[in-house]
Amino acid sequence: MTLVIRLVINAFAIWLAAQWVSGIEIARSGEGTGADVLIVLGIALVFTAVNAFVKPIVKLFSLPLLILTLGLFTLVINALMLLLTSWISSQTDWGLSVDGFWTAVWGAIIISLVNVVLSALVPDKR
Repeated sequence: MTLVIRLVINAFAIWLAAQWVSGIEIARSGEGTGADVLIVLGIALVFTAVNAFVKPIVKLFSLPLLILTLGLFTLVINALMLLLTSWISSQTDWGLSVDGFWTAVWGAIIISLVNVVLSALVPDKR
């Protein structure tokens, strides 16, 4: 259940970032709103998998930079995870496109803020 909630939160955050940042685009299917929601959920699934498997390894290798910058390098890592999600999803017909690194930074900031706010509203198991 937690994975489904995390997936929906990520999907909403990615959709919101695509609405607010001009360089982030989500591919539209042209088949209606239901198909577009499935596309956003598919992108969120890729984003969630990247954050679950790749991000911890990148954080481990960049630990000296994280310590040196007092955690601000996390913004760069989040932007790189968004760019990686864009690259993986662009290999299919449905996809996320991010114009550049600074666009990814702004998108990552929005996604992080939305995740923090919505995760605080969702009750925890404990």
